[in-house]
Amino acid sequence: MSQDFETAAVDAAGGFFRSAGHGAHWHPGSPCANCATPLQGRWCHRCGQASEDLHRSIWLLLGEVVEGVLHFDGRVWKTLPDLILRPGRLTRAYLDGHRAPQIPPLRLFLVVLLALFFVGSMAGHAVHADAEVTVDRAHGAATAARPFVKLDPDDAAKLDAALAKPHVMIMDKNDEAASSWLEQRIKKAIDDPERFKLILEQWSERFAFLTLPLATGLLSLLFMFQRRFFVFDHAIFSLHSLSAVGLLLILALALAGPTNGHSFIVLAVAPLHLFMHMRGVYGTGIIGTLVRMLVLFLASSLGLSLIALGFVWVGLNGMGS
Repeated sequence: MSQDFETAAVDAAGGFFRSAGHGAHWHPGSPCANCATPLQGRWCHRCGQASEDLHRSIWLLLGEVVEGVLHFDGRVWKTLPDLILRPGRLTRAYLDGHRAPQIPPLRLFLVVLLALFFVGSMAGHAVHADAEVTVDRAHGAATAARPFVKLDPDDAAKLDAALAKPHVMIMDKNDEAASSWLEQRIKKAIDDPERFKLILEQWSERFAFLTLPLATGLLSLLFMFQRRFFVFDHAIFSLHSLSAVGLLLILALALAGPTNGHSFIVLAVAPLHLFMHMRGVYGTGIIGTLVRMLVLFLASSLGLSLIALGFVWVGLNGMGS
C-alpha cells in the first residue's frame, strides 16, 4: 500500500483504542509546556496541548501499546451494530449532534478501507498459493509456492498476439501515438505481471477513496431540490454507507476460501441496507427511495467504470518508466 494512505489509516485506527494515559504527568496549577498557562486538567484549556511527558522507557511504551490494543474504545460496540443493523439511526444521530457516542465517520471509513485491503491481500496470497500447489501437484513437482502466477509462454504469446496493434480512436480517427503507447505497455504488463500488479496495489487505495466524492456528488444531485439537506449530510451518509459495504466485502473475502467463493452472497444484503439507510436518513417514501436507488446504481456504475479505466491507465502508464 502507499505510505501516505497507510499513515492516515493507521493514525485513524489509533482512535479505536483508549489511551491509558501513563505518559501524562500533570498537577493542577503547573504550567503548560507550550504556553505556560496554569493547567486545570490533562489538556491545556488555552492552546489544547496535552500535558504529556514524551520521555518514556521502551518498556513503558510497549506496555501502553499492549494495553491500548486490549482495551477497545467503547464506541466500537456502539457504532458497528448500529452501522450494520440500524444505519439510518446512526447517521441521523450524528447529523443531529449526537456524535460523542460513535466513531467519527471519516475515521471509520479509513479503518474499514485499511482492513479491506489487508484482508484482500491475504486472501489473494492464499488463492495464489493454492493455485501454485494445485499446478505443482498436477505436474508431479513439489516446488515452493510463488507469490504471483505467471502465464505459460504459449498462453502469453497467444495473449500478446490477440492484443497486438491495438487501435485507439479519437474523434473517429486512429491515433497512432496513442495506439503505440497502449501496445508497448500492454506487452510490458504481459512480460512483467508482478511489476504491473505492484503498481496497481500502490494506486488502489487512492482510487478506492474516489468512491467517497462520487457517492457524495450523486446524492447531492438526487436531493438537490430538498434544501434541508446539505453536502455535509450526503458526505456523512456516504461514509457510513461505504463503510457498511466495506464490512460486507471484508466478511466475504475472509470466508471466500472456506466457502469456495460462496461467501460473496452476503453482498446481496447491500441493496436492502441502502434502502433502510436512505429511508432512515432522508425520510423518503418507498417508491421515491427505490427510484433514487435505481438512479444511484446506474450513475455509480458509470462513475465506477470511469474510475476503473483511470486505474488501469495509471497502471499501464507506470509500466513505461
